[in-house]
Amino acid sequence: MRYRVTVLTPTLVGDGNKLSPIDYMVWRDTVNVLDQTRIFKLLAKGPRLEGYLTQLRKATTLDFASWGGFAQNYADRRVPFEDASSTNFWNKAPSESQFIPTFSANTAGAFLPGAAIKGALRTAFVFSRAKASTAGELAGKLKDQRLPRRPAEDLERQATGGGGSDRLRAVSISDSETRNYENFRVYCLRLSTLVAKGPDQYSLGWKQAGRGSVDGKRPEDATPGFAEMASPGATFEGSWRENDFLNREEVRQVLRWNKPVTHQTLFEAANQYAEKQLAIHAQYAKWTGLEQLGASVEDLTKRLESARNQGRALLAIGWGSGFLSKSATIGSDDSDQRKLLGMLPFYQRAIQSGLPFPKTRRVVFLKNRPAALAGWVEIGVS
Repeated sequence: MRYRVTVLTPTLVGDGNKLSPIDYMVWRDTVNVLDQTRIFKLLAKGPRLEGYLTQLRKATTLDFASWGGFAQNYADRRVPFEDASSTNFWNKAPSESQFIPTFSANTAGAFLPGAAIKGALRTAFVFSRAKASTAGELAGKLKDQRLPRRPAEDLERQATGGGGSDRLRAVSISDSETRNYENFRVYCLRLSTLVAKGPDQYSLGWKQAGRGSVDGKRPEDATPGFAEMASPGATFEGSWRENDFLNREEVRQVLRWNKPVTHQTLFEAANQYAEKQLAIHAQYAKWTGLEQLGASVEDLTKRLESARNQGRALLAIGWGSGFLSKSATIGSDDSDQRKLLGMLPFYQRAIQSGLPFPKTRRVVFLKNRPAALAGWVEIGVS
């Protein structure tokens, strides 16, 4: 069997690499990734190599007046900004915001790692098997003991099984085939936040690095981020294998699996998980007054119903998809979940603020307007 993933909102599934501002040059509203090997070979034939190496060591960005010709003639690949306005924001951005996370790729092109798909399906599977009281029960267990390094490990093991009895062993997902960069763009993103205005009343703010937040009406004053992302409509295809031996009844009895694990099982769980995430995102859009974002979430909700009817599923994957796409306890009672998160040092400050959690979203700007959440895709198997 084969899977097909269709990108619904700008999506980045990377390998942890970033382009530093000296790895590329912006020219004609396009990020031109420099082929440094070719450049070194060229400069080694003349006297300019030392000056180029000096700038690489000391400068935060390459001087376009001196080295702009490289962007025109020695680019390894060229990825345009989603909108021309991003160039101006890039020029004004602090150097730490000019590091651009890149999509997973090899020498043949970009690909979607199978681990990203399977990881999202695993989280959805655990979510589908968790009870509404799960977070409260877990908080009660952790209350009188030293916090383990992985607090939810037991919850995952109970849902999926451990070691050789892990239910997700029944499914193998390959990396996708490589593709060119035709449907890739560099998108501008900003971090939105909730600002308390009264009991259960909130307004929109935009995060400004090191300075808190600015008014929701002035997103251009917030700190921008940039990322190389697959555009809506891009597709990835790869191999999907289901282990018929593990799904045989006599084998399942030994493994203590109550039913086979197939793509239908996983897609049903994924759609339950997506429905919960989208409901929370829709509420957030109402609180912040982000109309275009709310319309995008509504479109995803309609797409979810269509996917269900056609045996497909929606997933939120990759960079920028946020806490809600990585926590299997979002279906628990809100007070129980806050109690649990408040016990974890990383989340204590956010929980103590009393604001809804999570209060931030990484928002993708389209045509210089806050328009979408990152990482939503549709997957089908045939």
